[in-house]
Amino acid sequence: MVTRRKRESLENGGLPPVSPFQRLSRTHSLMVAGETAMTLALADSLFLSISPDAARTKVILFLAVSMAPFAIVAPFVGPLVDRMRGGQRMVVLLVAVLRALVLIGMARELDSLTLFPLAFASLVLAKTYSIAKSSLVPSTVASSDGLVEANSKLGQVAGITGFVVVVPIALLQLISSQAALGFGVLAFIAAALNAYRLPKVVVASTPPDDLETEELHSTTVVAAANAMRVLRGVVGFMFFHLAFWLRREIAGTAWFGLAIGLSGMATLGANFVGPFMRKKMRVETMLLVSLVSVGLVGVGAAWYGRITGGILLAAVVNAAAAIGRLAFEATVQSGAPDANRGRAFSRFETQNQMAWVAGGLLPVIFTPAGWMGFAIVGVIGAAGAIMYVRADGTVIGSRGGRATSQEHQSR
Repeated sequence: MVTRRKRESLENGGLPPVSPFQRLSRTHSLMVAGETAMTLALADSLFLSISPDAARTKVILFLAVSMAPFAIVAPFVGPLVDRMRGGQRMVVLLVAVLRALVLIGMARELDSLTLFPLAFASLVLAKTYSIAKSSLVPSTVASSDGLVEANSKLGQVAGITGFVVVVPIALLQLISSQAALGFGVLAFIAAALNAYRLPKVVVASTPPDDLETEELHSTTVVAAANAMRVLRGVVGFMFFHLAFWLRREIAGTAWFGLAIGLSGMATLGANFVGPFMRKKMRVETMLLVSLVSVGLVGVGAAWYGRITGGILLAAVVNAAAAIGRLAFEATVQSGAPDANRGRAFSRFETQNQMAWVAGGLLPVIFTPAGWMGFAIVGVIGAAGAIMYVRADGTVIGSRGGRATSQEHQSR
């Protein structure tokens, strides 16, 4: 062990060895930097300049197609990757390399309709990375008690990275969109290099046993998982609702950029506040507050009916989803103590990504008016809160979510 640490120290320039979580944090930060570069570069491209009516059919098609990898492929390929030594690490590395190649393709096709399939290929890769990251986090922390804190820190890293890189990327964007995309290519290549040095771990060497299956299908875990899917579905709904509705308004692209920026700030704030909330209240209360907040602000934004109300709602929705995720992870941690964390969170994240895509399809297909979309979000939030309470989602936990559920206490 001493020899190994000395070798790692020498490889790191004499500094203390980099922990697996630090390596994953660096990889995640670089992936976020690449994502930010792509987002800003597309702002002046055909992707956002094409008329909403012309874009709608393409968005519907590619959103529907993007569900296929998660609905069909993931249930079969996921378990195989989990059983491979370094399988999810390989997925992260491949995603980073492929995203760099996609950005190179985008730089060549900024004024072509080919940009649409490239953009949605990038979307599928981003969702794939999110699932792989969820399965890797448990293997980078010393104990299960640090899992929620680790995910909160990754959320903070993502938010801080976004704000740090947005200025240099914006300056490159003034030169050309290709320059901004070049920044993204370098970020994804650096992410791939960092991913290569992630530990080669086996996420799940054996299939789930009866106890794991029973715990993951307990009332509390299922109720929390459904609540989380509602929140992620609403996030997808708001993203595409604002994208199409604001395009029909004056300075639509600028307002949409403001909505994305404030949503990022809200998510960052939620990831900082979430751990403190968890110390002060039960995790089921955190989930319930998240759903109720979405319901109340959604109804308020519908009544107000203006652009600023919609932007505020987008920020609240993203913050609620971040708070809800921390509460959900704590619920799984306490309600399913014998489950394989990597496999469980990978499966749940797959379901959440499908909820995001399904939520995004609705406003693209039905194109509701601005206030109507906000009202729909309010109704979904309120309905989600009612269903969560009626499903006995509040039976677990004490402060901090460390108590087990009634089902476990009765054993």
